[in-house]
Amino acid sequence: MADLELKVTDIRDLTANIKMYELRAAKGGDLPAFDAGAHIDFKLPNGLIRSYSLANDPKERDRYVTAILRDAKGQGGSMWMHDNVKVGDVLVSSPPLQNFPLIEDAASTVLLAGGIGITPILAMGYRLKALGRKVHLHYCARSPEDTAFMDEVKRVFGSDVTFHHDGGDPSKGIKLAEVFKDYPAGTHLYVCGPGGLLNAVRQAVGHWPEGTVHFELFASAKTAEQVAAAAASQENFEFEVELARSGVTLTIPADRTILDVMIEEGFGVPYACEEGWCGACVIPMISGKADHRDEVLTDAEKAANTKIQVCISRAAVPGEKLVLDM
Repeated sequence: MADLELKVTDIRDLTANIKMYELRAAKGGDLPAFDAGAHIDFKLPNGLIRSYSLANDPKERDRYVTAILRDAKGQGGSMWMHDNVKVGDVLVSSPPLQNFPLIEDAASTVLLAGGIGITPILAMGYRLKALGRKVHLHYCARSPEDTAFMDEVKRVFGSDVTFHHDGGDPSKGIKLAEVFKDYPAGTHLYVCGPGGLLNAVRQAVGHWPEGTVHFELFASAKTAEQVAAAAASQENFEFEVELARSGVTLTIPADRTILDVMIEEGFGVPYACEEGWCGACVIPMISGKADHRDEVLTDAEKAANTKIQVCISRAAVPGEKLVLDM
């Protein structure tokens, strides 16, 4: 599907450092439908491609709503949006993409949002409430003033929300071990928030059945020490990638990624983070054993070797050829 031209029709300050952006079709009419958990990739004038989740009710076809945290430590996308975008501007984005799908017929659903992580979670709330499903939201933020979409969250979830305000001290926030000590049969958990929260949740829900806990990253969950340790332990070597439908075989040098070479050779590949955490560049894989270095695929998906995130993952051993469905 072709890129979208989206006109910015409203911008609001939700907190001191989070802005809400309302977007409508620049030429009028309906926008492509989206499912709860979806995002769009903005192709910014400064050359960056950045993914932002859609927060509004998925039944709405006339607008998209997203929220963006200004991150001075990021790579510039959020700062550019905050500092440059004005009402009336037209932005270019991908159609809605889905890396965080909602299982709509679960016996019950628990949603956990940390800060700006409320964005896709709010859309899930709209959908589950419309379906009459059993759902509860745990929403973690520093303070009420730092809680984006607070009034809307209260309106959507009613009594099915618990706010956790820690004042900046995680020890005073949500007690994950207590909240998730039991696994209610048939329950699915969806988590979106900063890396520290996601890592803590992984520890707290280790006893939950595989496939019942779902994560959405908006930044890497790895610490600088973990990144350095991984880089020191990983060996890069040259290997080949065959694009089955295109009939092309590419050589991937040791110092370049599959994504680098594919873009250089003129193959259009969606991408955003280039660090293995956003899921934008996942491509189906027909054969070959990959060294999966991403934070998106589950352990079961990595073992199955049926898809690969081409911005960071590579062939597992020298001489291995990866055959992609592209």
